[in-house]
Amino acid sequence: MEHPYHTYRALFPVLTKYVHLAACSGGALALPVARAIEKYHSTLLETGANWQAHLAKMEEAKEKFARLIGAEIDEIAVVPSVSDAVSAIAVSLPEHPKRRQIAFTDLDFPAIGQIWLAQDRFNHHLTVIHSQDGMIRTEQYEKEINDQTLLTCVPHVSYCNGVKQSLTEIAEIVHHKGSLLFVDAYQSAGHIPIHVKDMKIDMLAAGTRKYMLGIPGTAFLYVRRELCEQLRPKLTGWFGKSRPSSFDLLHSGFAEGAKRFETGTPSFIGLYAADAALKLLLEAGPEEIEAYLQKLARFSLQYGADKGLQIIGPQNLHNRSSLASFRVKDATQIEALLREKNIITSARNGAVRIAPHFYNTKEDIAHAVDELAALIHRRTLK
Repeated sequence: MEHPYHTYRALFPVLTKYVHLAACSGGALALPVARAIEKYHSTLLETGANWQAHLAKMEEAKEKFARLIGAEIDEIAVVPSVSDAVSAIAVSLPEHPKRRQIAFTDLDFPAIGQIWLAQDRFNHHLTVIHSQDGMIRTEQYEKEINDQTLLTCVPHVSYCNGVKQSLTEIAEIVHHKGSLLFVDAYQSAGHIPIHVKDMKIDMLAAGTRKYMLGIPGTAFLYVRRELCEQLRPKLTGWFGKSRPSSFDLLHSGFAEGAKRFETGTPSFIGLYAADAALKLLLEAGPEEIEAYLQKLARFSLQYGADKGLQIIGPQNLHNRSSLASFRVKDATQIEALLREKNIITSARNGAVRIAPHFYNTKEDIAHAVDELAALIHRRTLK
């Protein structure tokens, strides 16, 4: 298979020694991102904290993320993690005389459900939409969402099996029922195109450390402009205020747009990394990245099946990302054994996940699947 991104591979030093197939857990670090981190570090060492430069970098990173998802910069907030983003929304939703129900799915990352379960206000008003064969069909959303649903929370891509949901279809159903739509895009942003306006998404969050090629400690929250003014954050800080530099102890006016959801001083080093990583992704092109990764996904599924591996989730490319999960006994141990062979994967829920990015090749996947199949076979013979 021709690798359209072969020149990019040199930007990822880890690839000289390892087969890195764990973008679903943490993307490989690119040289431009490393240089951005070093720039932040050297600035602190040589000239001390440059507040204005750091704030400017924050805005540059927000602008690039806005472009990545088709939003406006004033609809983007910087938060420490997706968990913080969901928590911020959970405590900010307005009281509604009729709508008190929160719906989320069993495909969500566990932290999502745990956050909603922690909200006393919604304690007896939670709906869990259950998957069947690792998927949630649109009819289930039709059935589960009703005129009491205030917000519906869904993952764009499931962290456990790579199932990709049609956000446009879900949004149509959810909005027809009168609910807001919150999307966890941690497993999609950076390798699957997202257009929040076309998809009619109300709120979306994504962290930078996975497919967006950044580092931990930085995430972005999108809130539709018209919705921002209806939400009053209870989790707040000086960055979320309209006049943060006034240092007025009693001033509590919120900033305009999504910035109101920002709290304390962000991880500037994470924003330097995010800005460089987003620049790289925008240059490579999300649409082109997805097209290439779909070819890798087709190969992963076919080659894995040929090797006798059990694929979790859909057996074809319909409604799935390039993440392939293979059912494995003692998956965590297998992951460690693969790393000893210089193959980086990620184990979750009794499965080894192979999650390529645009820097990977068909040969990377074949090598990883071969070694995985051999390890499983040896353990079966014991």
